[in-house]
Amino acid sequence: MDTTVHSAGISEVHHVPMSVIKRPIPSILDEQKVISLMDTIKGEVSEEEVPPIDLLWITGSEGGQYYFSFGGCHRFEAYRRLQRETIKAKLVRSTLGDLYHYMGSSAPKYLA
Repeated sequence: MDTTVHSAGISEVHHVPMSVIKRPIPSILDEQKVISLMDTIKGEVSEEEVPPIDLLWITGSEGGQYYFSFGGCHRFEAYRRLQRETIKAKLVRSTLGDLYHYMGSSAPKYLA
């Protein structure tokens, strides 16, 4: 299974609802890669071969939970096109400071 520097120490995988994931940076997709992933995901056994995406998991200032994805764009798009309710993800506990690192001045100033 693939790991990233963010999730290397995280073994727990969650099935996160697609509807709660924010993807603030537009994806640049290789169409063939998306189609190949869709074919893999359709197979119940081979879906296990698709690694989870990493999500920055931020608790808002008033307790809300926020999930941001900056990578895994091909996997996310494949699950979206297949109209899957959830996607496998590793939750990387993060802060607004981490979000600023990725988004710069376009990051929200606070999360309620």
